Amino acid sequence: MNKADAITLFRTAMVFLVAYLILIRFNAYATILIIAIMFVLDFADGYAAKKELKKKKKLSWYGKRLDVAGDRVTEYVFWILFGFLGIVPLFIIFLIVLRHSFADALMGARGTSSKMKSSFARLFYTSNISRGGIGVVKFITFSYLSWAYITNNLFGRYLLFAYALVGILFAYIMLRGIAEIYEAIK
Repeated sequence: MNKADAITLFRTAMVFLVAYLILIRFNAYATILIIAIMFVLDFADGYAAKKELKKKKKLSWYGKRLDVAGDRVTEYVFWILFGFLGIVPLFIIFLIVLRHSFADALMGARGTSSKMKSSFARLFYTSNISRGGIGVVKFITFSYLSWAYITNNLFGRYLLFAYALVGILFAYIMLRGIAEIYEAIK
């Protein structure tokens, strides 16, 4: 197993620890720190894969798919957890699972999502701004929802801000999904 795959597996396993810490209302700031480490490791596995490619080492045949699977597991655990806690509406979770299922299936049939041909897909899916942006928005949203639940601040303006973040993340995920599906059927 190469470094990138090991990092992916480790960061994916971390989400279950984070979910447990949220459920038991462990220290909010310590939990957010662990979430931050998880998201940094998401960037680190991509960096490790690029570094191995530069050394002319062959990556595992499953590495790209393992990274996507790790991303999906992490995201689904957060969405399901916050749905279970009554913070995120169930229809949002259904639409996200639907988007990921179809977009991943269509792009998986093509082999990879890293070589988009259309400028629309490159801008909204594979550009560094889009990839980094979605990571930042996910981190902020899931960290805020964690903080709000752990500190029992799910009322008034705190709840409205939580819904605004969920809406922004949902829109971002859907826009990237549209770009991915557009590229796959084009």
